[in-house]
Amino acid sequence: MKIVVGLGNPGKQYEATRHNVGFDTLRLLAEQHAAETPKSKFDSYVAEAMVGSQRTLLVWPQSYMNRSGTAVRLATQFYKTPLEDLLVICDDFALDVGRLRIRAKGSSGGQNGLKDVARQLGTEEYVRLRIGVGPVPGGRNAADFVLGRFASKERELVDVAIADAAAAVACWAADGVTEAMNRFNGVGS
Repeated sequence: MKIVVGLGNPGKQYEATRHNVGFDTLRLLAEQHAAETPKSKFDSYVAEAMVGSQRTLLVWPQSYMNRSGTAVRLATQFYKTPLEDLLVICDDFALDVGRLRIRAKGSSGGQNGLKDVARQLGTEEYVRLRIGVGPVPGGRNAADFVLGRFASKERELVDVAIADAAAAVACWAADGVTEAMNRFNGVGS
């Protein structure tokens, strides 16, 4: 089974914020691939879907961004999922709004959700898909920035990026990380 995790923060006050583009991408994937109704498991909401021909578990951790790793570890352990079958989606304020970047492995790049996932898994060798939400305006606190909402022009770019990210996940599930990187890295504004 493939596992796709969207990082974000639970609760209405965080809906449509920069930090929640991972959650937003999973919502779109769930709609596109007729996912079952999400249920509570692994300190997350989870739903199964067929992404292409791949049985896929969609995971929305409910422990807040900076503590998402436990949910990822619990899901991968329960399903005995090899790390090459795990993909984590998150925001990245170092990328311009709407830009995508997929990597087979790598550092957290300062993204605290990815940092916690790596800490809980004991490795940084898992696939991640970053959606650009930046740059942080000069003099602005990065934490406040990612918890903010998009301006209307940015929202248009992000909605396209979320659709592209969902397509990238489907590509990864069907054809692997190299093909997804070749087709989707740099896509977006």
